[in-house]
Amino acid sequence: DILNSIDREMSGDLKAGFKCIVQCSRNPAGYFADRLWKSMKGAGTDDATLIRIVVSRSEIDLVEIKAAFLQKYHKTLYKMIQGDCSGDYKKLLLTAVGMN
Repeated sequence: DILNSIDREMSGDLKAGFKCIVQCSRNPAGYFADRLWKSMKGAGTDDATLIRIVVSRSEIDLVEIKAAFLQKYHKTLYKMIQGDCSGDYKKLLLTAVGMN
């Protein structure tokens, strides 16, 4: 498997970059669902990642990303944003994501 080869042969930022390329190529919706989850899990929010993915993928494949998110994490992206964000920022993201 190419991911195992990358793990064995590379290190640092190059390794992380190549792994992202492979994961995104294999399953874009799953890759972005994982990135969204990581941007909101635990204390604090990685706002830059959250905004970048929601805005950049909203007209491309956000519907598929939301389905992958629900399947993997058993929680809708809408509910995750609702619990993690606040104010007008939250309203804007929820509008962009949509309930379904």
